[in-house]
Amino acid sequence: MLVSLSYSSAALGQDSTGYASERILQVSKSSDLDSIYYNNKLEFSLETGWLPINIPFVFDCFLGDSYNRTPLQYTLAPILASLRWQLGDVRGPGILRGTFDLSFSGAFTWIPRGPETHYWAYDMGIRRNFVRRKLRTAPYFDIRLGVGRIDAKEPKGVTWAQGQDLTFTFMMGSGVRYNFNSSYAISVGMNYMHVSNLYLSEPRFPNYGINVYGPMVGLDMRLGKPKPGE
Repeated sequence: MLVSLSYSSAALGQDSTGYASERILQVSKSSDLDSIYYNNKLEFSLETGWLPINIPFVFDCFLGDSYNRTPLQYTLAPILASLRWQLGDVRGPGILRGTFDLSFSGAFTWIPRGPETHYWAYDMGIRRNFVRRKLRTAPYFDIRLGVGRIDAKEPKGVTWAQGQDLTFTFMMGSGVRYNFNSSYAISVGMNYMHVSNLYLSEPRFPNYGINVYGPMVGLDMRLGKPKPGE
């Protein structure tokens, strides 16, 4: 009788321990972002921003300029629809642990303040996601380059405006992404945007460029099936 009771208690302990271990494993798996960031994952991303703060071109020091600004003030409101492609699984040491993704974007920028009214562009970029285990938030830093068409107004007599329609874009930003699950996420951050014609309008029209920054928000949605084994 004693032996039977001991055996039953041991079996009960094994069941409880096994059940608890299984629950811990499930919780750990559900909160580990390695199942959200993985090689060849495709996402659709929709982002928009409000960039009202005018500053000098951030790389003026490399051009020999003295960080001057024109009297003309701009506000840009970019809307970007992107395909994001994850490059590799999560890896790296310490706080640098994470993954890269490439983005291919079609962009429309409304210009509510400034002589021009709109700007269409195609952009490509790379983002570094800093992924921490068991956290749904992941900081990021990204850079994008693009080419597009703006309705330039300096050829129509507006001083300090853009010198030609063909223009180029440089964007740089950082923020935090929150992952609801492996399918959906939102992001919020600050973004700097530069638009200019790379001096192609000179000497006929000076190349003043646009340099603004402000907040951006985004929505990310997975395309296709989840990670194998998820």
